[in-house]
Amino acid sequence: MTQETPIEKLAINALRFLAADAVEAAKSGHPGMPMGAAPMAYVLWHDFLKHNPADPRWPDRDRFVLSAGHGSMLLYALLHLSGYDLPLEELKRFRQWGSKTPGHPEYGHTPGVEVTTGPLGQGISTAVGLALAEFKLAAEFNRERFQIVDHHTYVIASDGDLMEGVASEASSLAGHWKLGKLIVLWDDNRISIDGSTSLAFSEDVLARYKAYGWQTLIVEDGNDTGEIRAAIEVARAHTAAPTLIAVRTHIGFGSPKQDTPDAHGAPLGEEALAAAREKLGWPYGPFEIPEEVYAHYRRALDKGLAAQEAWEQRFEAYSWEFPELGEEFTRRVVQGALPAGWRERLPRFEADAKVATRKASGQVLAALSPHLPELLGGSADLTPSNNTKAPDMADFSPENPTGRYIHYGVREHAMGAILNGLALHGGFRPYGGTFLVFSDYMRGAVRLAALMGTPVVYVWTHDSIAIGEDGPTHQPVEHLMSLRALPNLWVIRPADAAETAVAWRMALERTSGPTALILTRQGLPVLDRGRYAPAEEALKGGYVLSEPSDPPRGVLVATGSEVALALAAQERLAAEGLPVRVVSLPCFEAFEAQDAAYRRAVLPPELPALAVEAGATLGWERYADEVIGLDRFGASAPGEVVYRELGFTAEHVAERMKALLER
Repeated sequence: MTQETPIEKLAINALRFLAADAVEAAKSGHPGMPMGAAPMAYVLWHDFLKHNPADPRWPDRDRFVLSAGHGSMLLYALLHLSGYDLPLEELKRFRQWGSKTPGHPEYGHTPGVEVTTGPLGQGISTAVGLALAEFKLAAEFNRERFQIVDHHTYVIASDGDLMEGVASEASSLAGHWKLGKLIVLWDDNRISIDGSTSLAFSEDVLARYKAYGWQTLIVEDGNDTGEIRAAIEVARAHTAAPTLIAVRTHIGFGSPKQDTPDAHGAPLGEEALAAAREKLGWPYGPFEIPEEVYAHYRRALDKGLAAQEAWEQRFEAYSWEFPELGEEFTRRVVQGALPAGWRERLPRFEADAKVATRKASGQVLAALSPHLPELLGGSADLTPSNNTKAPDMADFSPENPTGRYIHYGVREHAMGAILNGLALHGGFRPYGGTFLVFSDYMRGAVRLAALMGTPVVYVWTHDSIAIGEDGPTHQPVEHLMSLRALPNLWVIRPADAAETAVAWRMALERTSGPTALILTRQGLPVLDRGRYAPAEEALKGGYVLSEPSDPPRGVLVATGSEVALALAAQERLAAEGLPVRVVSLPCFEAFEAQDAAYRRAVLPPELPALAVEAGATLGWERYADEVIGLDRFGASAPGEVVYRELGFTAEHVAERMKALLER
């Protein structure tokens, strides 16, 4: 075993006891993981991690992801000691209202946190996206003598992370893609909340990762800093594949609760914490850190500044020699801005032609892709159905890293997490497609995208019972309202091809969160915008599409394919002397962002309103008095038959509107 130097021992114990003391003060948290994993975290951060605590957004920094997000105090201790803007007072306020140290790491909330983690499996899977972004940007921008993009993605993952299915999906892709700058340290402590991991986890993890195409290494003693250091050096030297390092650790190391579930998710207690201090030779009080420890860790400030200054000088020379590349890198990676004039590239659609909105989306991508090199597409094995591949997009592979189209295979959840990593890294505007019904398979990653505010775009096609013969297993019913319930996710269901182009504009202009495009398989009439309101009105989320010549007596409000039904019903009612307004409401979230006066003007509270949407009715009560919807599963039959049998006809809509007006 390598003998720790005195300062190493102090530095590692500082991590352990900052974590344990914060959990004790909060009377809540997970002290065991930080106490066991402190040596590997110290070695990684002190000896290898390229970062500048004074500038957490430096583009060429290494990315560190604590996938074991329950051990958040380990990360907060590292950030504080290294000199990030995270004062000791914030550690003392761990898990308290308004603090910078929430129970699990949150991107955008705490300086230096790269990814929101906690839901196990998400961190390591998002890290695959971070590493993929580095790999692709390096291939695109680096030139001989100018390594502008050259950094690693490091992960500390738990036993639980490696049990989760999403981690398996993403790790399989990482090996397939040969992401050699992705290095995962597995905190192999063999304890979970229920007890020993052997209760549910007996596989040969390293053999599994070898089968994925990873290099695998073992550190038998997680307290041996020399062994950890040597393993990371081997991992860094092997650039042909990602590396998993199994580090055998002891949860709650040094405490009487070591190697037991009691050290996992609850404070150690004053007695056990005092015993740990005595055993590990830590004579300092709660939150007391020796000055030599601060001095040791904060070398990262000078080291990081020097690394960043060297990179900036290199980038200046690069921009002089390759000015167009320098400008493009600055725009895409540093600023995250879209190029001038991109909106003018959006296609126009002729009225009366029938176009499925999934096909219209494909036409939008075909028009935009040559002018938006940051657009990075993909699908979970449904490319021809989702229409997600633009003609100029080559397939990405390890041999063709500049390819802009990613085949994720049947791995919806991993796709969602990798999209998050690509967006978080910077330099790309990623989107991914699957059927709407399978959005459930990626829900965990979608939720984190909304929480982190990543500008990911989801292309979810085959949006209703109208897909017909595939039957109720593939016909989404509850999905629209379920997704609308997710804070900060914009759900856009365009009524026709023209609204689809506007929906893409909304998605690409949005930088504060993800956007879901909900698209049809069946053709929809392209509305005559000379007769009806301009499609650009959809930017407001909802608008008066068709106003009768006489004052309206009621309102038909619809989304997507049901807007055409509402227009047909409007004509029927007009023939009977019953003028009604038709409102297209493609995006609830954008509509709610308008002022109250506008919303009242579109949906006057004094006018009875009937909503029409081929999905669950729950939630429509905020906009309509009655709903023609679907609170049951669909059926297998031709789409027009299913639509008709379940009440989605112009005749039925008109009759229901008449009944509402007669009440």
